[in-house]
Amino acid sequence: MAAWYGGPVSAFVKGALFASEHSTYSCPATGATIHQITNANAISHPSYFLQRSFTPDNSRLVFTSYRAGNAAQLFDVAFPDGQIRQLTDGPAIHPFSPALVDDTVLFVRTGSIWELDLNTLAERHIVTFDNAQLGECSFSTDGEWITAAVKQGSQSGIVTGRRDGTEWRLIPFPRTVIHPQFHPLDSDWLIFAGDPAPRMFRMRRDGSGMECLYEHTNDEFVVHETFFGFGDDIIFTVWPHSLKLLEWDTRQIHTIADFNAWHIAPDRKGRRILCDTNHPDLGIHMIDVLTGERKLICLSEATNGGSQWKTSRYALAEDFAAARSNAKQNLSWMEASTDTVYGPQWTHPHPSFSPDERWITFASDRSGMTQVYAVEIG
Repeated sequence: MAAWYGGPVSAFVKGALFASEHSTYSCPATGATIHQITNANAISHPSYFLQRSFTPDNSRLVFTSYRAGNAAQLFDVAFPDGQIRQLTDGPAIHPFSPALVDDTVLFVRTGSIWELDLNTLAERHIVTFDNAQLGECSFSTDGEWITAAVKQGSQSGIVTGRRDGTEWRLIPFPRTVIHPQFHPLDSDWLIFAGDPAPRMFRMRRDGSGMECLYEHTNDEFVVHETFFGFGDDIIFTVWPHSLKLLEWDTRQIHTIADFNAWHIAPDRKGRRILCDTNHPDLGIHMIDVLTGERKLICLSEATNGGSQWKTSRYALAEDFAAARSNAKQNLSWMEASTDTVYGPQWTHPHPSFSPDERWITFASDRSGMTQVYAVEIG
């Protein structure tokens, strides 16, 4: 793990307040005003690209930080330049697990899912899977259902259940599972990625009806699939070549843009897709869905670490062995025990929209340490 804040650890407790770390600078490529939200000597990053980091009214921004020691904890900040508040302490959270539901945050600690009230900071335990590690949380549009990837011993799979702690189950899958997500219009369905290829699958919430949506080999690097706004269709990248759309009903695939879009986040109306780029890093862009045209928002200047991003295929056993011998600590929980290698995730921008889609957040280690950034896009 990278360096962390060198202040007294005893100062870092739930509810502690810290001075603003806010500053601004101009993007050297576009002139856009970039707000740097954090500046501690510790890895700090916003939520994963599939989740937003802002509260519904844009007044607070939630982020993960290692400033309290070598354990990831949740913090938020009065956006953009207010005080920073510590939300959790104790055992480490999964750093990319937080998902905001109204004024609460779902997050993972090892094999458990918790909910934190942003007003009272009270934590509520939802479910535990013994001797397991869970991945990032995702929730249904109505906030009633939750899903996450799971690794329990040698068994991979998906867990689903109600937010009130009932009807939880583990649905086995023979390979590593990544990014399970509910259908935005029908919480009876969800999609997930199987790793390695083929990637895209769907199934019902109870595990029935499981099927592969697109058969492809390891030589076609399909990544970062997600639903296209509040609709049926799925967008994904065939990295580093193109951004594509798959129709839910027909499974027909259409090319939106021939561009090395990487992590992708669509707007609610399905008109624009936000993305970062890698190899080469061309900055953070907005893509017009109808025309395929793109606009540079700003440069991220992130290092975009990960040996698998140096090739246009999935990482295989030989890649995993080399990376593990060089930097085992860079592997995330799902990849550390498989023949794939991803990471270090905190060096990736992972841009995402604010609820009103006026702002975007992203991470960058441009200063030598990953920090939280935001840009107003209007």
